Amino acid sequence: MTRCIWVLFFLLLAGTASSQVLNNATQKSPVDYTQPREYRIGGITVSGASFLDPNALISVTGLKVGDEITVPGEDISQAIQKLWAQGIIGDVDVTISRIEGDQIFLDFHLKERPRLSRFTFSGINKSQQEALNDKISLQRGRTVNDATLNSTRTVIKNYFAEKSYLNAKVNMTQRPDSLLPNSVVLDIKIDKGPKVKIGEIDIVGNEAFSDRKLEKQMKKTKEKSLINTFSSSKFQRSEYENDKQLLLDFYNSEGYRDAIIVSDSVYRISDDRLGIRITVDEGRRYYYRNITWKGNYLYDDEYLSKVLGIEKGDVYNRQELDKRLTYNPTGIDVSALYQNDGYLFQSIDPVEVRVEGDSIDLEMRVYEGPQATIKNVVITGNTKTSEHVIRRELRTLPGEKYSRDDLIRTRNELAALGYFDPETIGLQPIPNQADGTVDIHYSVVERPNDQISLSGGWGGPIGAVGTVGLTLNNFSTRKFWDIKEWTPVPSGDGQRLSLNVQANGKYYQSYSMSFTEPWLGGRKPHSLTVSLFKTVYRRPDFLEQESKLDVNGASVSLGRRLQWPDNYFNITHSVSYSRYNLDNYRQLFQDFTDGTSNSISFVNTLSRYSIDNPTYPTRGSQLSLSVNLTPPYSLFKDNAGKYEFIEFNKWMFDASYFINLAGKLVLNTRAHFGFLGKYDSDATIGPFERFKLGGSGLGGGNVFVGTEYIGLRGYDDESVFEGNDPSLLQAGGIAYNKFVMELRQLISPSPAATIYGLAFLEAGNNFGSYDNYSPFKLYRSAGIGARIFMPAFGLLGFDYGWRLDDVPGQPNAKQGMFHFIIGQQLR
Repeated sequence: MTRCIWVLFFLLLAGTASSQVLNNATQKSPVDYTQPREYRIGGITVSGASFLDPNALISVTGLKVGDEITVPGEDISQAIQKLWAQGIIGDVDVTISRIEGDQIFLDFHLKERPRLSRFTFSGINKSQQEALNDKISLQRGRTVNDATLNSTRTVIKNYFAEKSYLNAKVNMTQRPDSLLPNSVVLDIKIDKGPKVKIGEIDIVGNEAFSDRKLEKQMKKTKEKSLINTFSSSKFQRSEYENDKQLLLDFYNSEGYRDAIIVSDSVYRISDDRLGIRITVDEGRRYYYRNITWKGNYLYDDEYLSKVLGIEKGDVYNRQELDKRLTYNPTGIDVSALYQNDGYLFQSIDPVEVRVEGDSIDLEMRVYEGPQATIKNVVITGNTKTSEHVIRRELRTLPGEKYSRDDLIRTRNELAALGYFDPETIGLQPIPNQADGTVDIHYSVVERPNDQISLSGGWGGPIGAVGTVGLTLNNFSTRKFWDIKEWTPVPSGDGQRLSLNVQANGKYYQSYSMSFTEPWLGGRKPHSLTVSLFKTVYRRPDFLEQESKLDVNGASVSLGRRLQWPDNYFNITHSVSYSRYNLDNYRQLFQDFTDGTSNSISFVNTLSRYSIDNPTYPTRGSQLSLSVNLTPPYSLFKDNAGKYEFIEFNKWMFDASYFINLAGKLVLNTRAHFGFLGKYDSDATIGPFERFKLGGSGLGGGNVFVGTEYIGLRGYDDESVFEGNDPSLLQAGGIAYNKFVMELRQLISPSPAATIYGLAFLEAGNNFGSYDNYSPFKLYRSAGIGARIFMPAFGLLGFDYGWRLDDVPGQPNAKQGMFHFIIGQQLR
């Protein structure tokens, strides 16, 4: 009996509960397990392994010929454990082949685990199978073990749990593959079960706020009800944890800084419904009392308190306090005062020095530190755009004081170039407090911004119209003669080249070309633009005698940035010449059908541009005042050839404001005015440079050079006109005004296709004479729409507008209609 106990003891010590160490039956001197003895390994063999390298397996054991081991002992046990740790062995038996003196010969008899040849899914659709293929880590040839199966089961259950299938069952069976030895096919059968929704949310302990108010603070955890019809009501553990924190953040923002969640539980209501119970302890509501400043020398207490904007008696809100101290995206904050003057290393630590009842006294402990100077500016990611094009836009230059406003302004101006994805422009100040300097790292991601247009449409009386256009927005004339830079065109220097051809065979052709150099001379932001165009209109013979209008023109513009009133302003001066040749062309004025008209005009435009993102602006404004003047010919000659030299003065004002309401929800308000005047009160305002209002603003197929087309959604193209003389409708109005309110929501910020939806209200009118002009007599409309901006094609969009007023003389006009926009914003 004693001998048996000793044998069992040494078997456990050697770790042989799942393996056997046996003596060879032919061995003359069997091992005495009651007397451990040291041996020298004389040889090691591996048996039972058909697909594994024996030498590699022996190496894994850690044993080698010549090693001294104790039998029985831990050496063999550890070797077995090392083999098991590889996950490729199903079972191990260790036997003693023979013993010769003090040498022992061992044989490891292995049973290999099967390997995976393939796996199949059942019970789910094809898209779900494809999604799981990307998530699970099953690979052909991989050993099938318990860890692999458990990991696969967990991934599948988590995948369906995210989709509200909390009862999903996964059954995996292995069957031998008849084509491959020691291989199995893994059949994965999935029963998703019903979707599990949140049936009820019960909040307990709340007195200051209603259940409904608190439930609204949770963004992803919603109860299934009629009120939340469009909510998914899925339960996701990670989102639920985030929403609990949002609940506490809301309490904190309302002054309940001690609010806590005492307990919460998730319980089953039925197979497809679960409930959530959250118990809160609101605590007391706190208010600000005294706020003092300590350590500030640059700005006095009164000024800092004014910038902070928190008054005695305001509800205590630590999140709002931190925002007003460090970074306030919608207004100024205290740290901006310091950082815009170079004090990058400053810090402000708000300390609660006294809490009495429901009142809190704060002491703002200010460390101003030294001013930081910019040392190095590093730019990365520009694979196409030349570095000098980026550097000339920088407002953070080496040797200058650091300014946070300059940093943000630089990011906006890099985004305005259109060469980079605005969502991924990175700016990282790297402070070097030891020497009082800061390095700035800008990172950009190039995106395609050249545009090609191939389109066709129906142009009213002239029939089908085809358009071919090419715009190179980052062209380089400097690289033009270097054949290696044609990939496919020389680019990277920020110049703009635009070519466009629009034609309908004989009856309509239009050709235009323009070139812009934004930095003329390369030293200052002075722009030069040269444009040429030619347009020919013909009316078919079946409309009485053939008529023709031939227009040729050119313009040159010079622009520069201003520093006053602030450095967001630009001014542009241009001179243009157009020559109109009319041959029996009756589509303008009945008293002007034949002859030649010349137009020499001088255009001066003052603009201000401060929006943060040209593709999807969220804040900022865009203002423009333009004055277009011709020489006052009528003051020096009679009215006999009144159309030989066109004269007018044209004033236009456009304003657009963007306000970020919440997240990516943006309100855009716009106002547009245009007035066409004359120098001589007895002269007639001609048919040129007039306004046409209505529709998409694209001209409806009757586009005439020298006419402004303005959209008004919900109405037919060019249909809105206020005047006593219906004959002027075709020529257009001489004054218009339009107002727009547009609510936008970003859907996709992808640089490949930026997509947003919108809802709008707008109103406008177009007047044939100043006698009829009434700025408050407006035709109104409302509707919804969407925009897609793709760098290769520009802006694409559609709107459905519903007119709210009837236009005189158009009793059969549609009430609602679609409008399509290509390549431009609605004005």
